[in-house]
Amino acid sequence: MDYKQELANFFGENCRLNEPMALHTTYRTGGPAEAYVYPATPEEWSFVLKIARSFDIPLHIIGFGSNILVGGKGVGGIVCSTKRMQGLTVEDGHIKAQAGTALDKVCEEACNAGLAGMEKLSGIPGSVGGAVYMNAGAFGQETFDCLEYFDAIDLEGRPVTFLKQDLKYAYRHVEGIQNYIILSASFQLAKADFTHLIQTRNTILHKRLEKQPLEFPNAGSVFKRPTNDYASRLIDDTGLRGLTVGGAKVSEKHAGFIVNFNHATPEDIRQLMQQVRQKVKEKHGVELELEQILWGEFK
Repeated sequence: MDYKQELANFFGENCRLNEPMALHTTYRTGGPAEAYVYPATPEEWSFVLKIARSFDIPLHIIGFGSNILVGGKGVGGIVCSTKRMQGLTVEDGHIKAQAGTALDKVCEEACNAGLAGMEKLSGIPGSVGGAVYMNAGAFGQETFDCLEYFDAIDLEGRPVTFLKQDLKYAYRHVEGIQNYIILSASFQLAKADFTHLIQTRNTILHKRLEKQPLEFPNAGSVFKRPTNDYASRLIDDTGLRGLTVGGAKVSEKHAGFIVNFNHATPEDIRQLMQQVRQKVKEKHGVELELEQILWGEFK
């Protein structure tokens, strides 16, 4: 029996074969995943890991797909979605959330409970697992600011807990966790005025709406912030606002974003990324580093 059949038998309706990744990424484009599954329990994760090992096939983990571009030829092996791993608890200034919970939901609950430290992360369209994995941030606040620890499993399915103080982390990067699957995270927050927190949250959500091209499919900031500068400023200064390749465009609203404005293929988006990098390097001598993750094969 091939691995797809084994997964289909085990997961039933929680397994989809040749699943279009356009349905699972915020760019709304991308070829098919050979197998797309929704593991939630330790048994389910053990099974997926065992299959990946036995058949020697790649394993990808996806939350909300808000930082990923999948190639038009799709992605081989198994894609595991954390969508079924949702839920959070608030207790004595601590919030513990499962990996598939929306990061924004955690921010909302924190503000409602009068707990400060995550309000500026409001509106980030990713999951808790994804946010921890890349130390997501916005408006001067980062996921790791309030992170206490996170629970994970290695690729053999063995549980491990990572304490923040034992990890090396930086802007949009956490070292040494690439071969682990994040299951849940715990945040330690400070007591603060509820009204003030709600106000801050609303301001942040309003700023996002005002400054970001949320009316088109996109995956947030395309490039990391270069030292002492902003990618969007460099792109703007190079005159690339509105530049298009096929159905992909450098947003006129925020030059740091690429939007899928007209049925863009993954190849349109990738080509536009490359053009932007090249033109910024020619004009400013700055090598922009991709913040987004590329998966699978491009045509």
